[in-house]
Amino acid sequence: MTTDAYIADCRARLAFDLLSNTWNAVLIWALRDGPRRPGELRDHIGGISPKVLTETLRRLEFNGLVARHVHGGAPPRVEYELTALGRTLLGPIDAFGTWAFEHGDEVMAAQERMGG
Repeated sequence: MTTDAYIADCRARLAFDLLSNTWNAVLIWALRDGPRRPGELRDHIGGISPKVLTETLRRLEFNGLVARHVHGGAPPRVEYELTALGRTLLGPIDAFGTWAFEHGDEVMAAQERMGG
């Protein structure tokens, strides 16, 4: 497969789109240790509004990466957890995090040199 074919492949674009949204990756990483309620996720992550959290969880559910579970009671309790498919993204997200830790200073230095 040539580089151009890889870039043009809609599956490759899908993967890049999924990880290019910061909140997608952050929520997947936040769910790595098991199910959490939305309030727990907000507290754990910080800096995410309830609206954006809901939108992101719905997007992840739509893509088959997160499962939503409603537990009975008054009021009903909702939890989200990674699906088997969602868990397959933990390795790539960890790799990106490792890269950022190792090279983030270099990127910030380049931005400063360019006047950013």
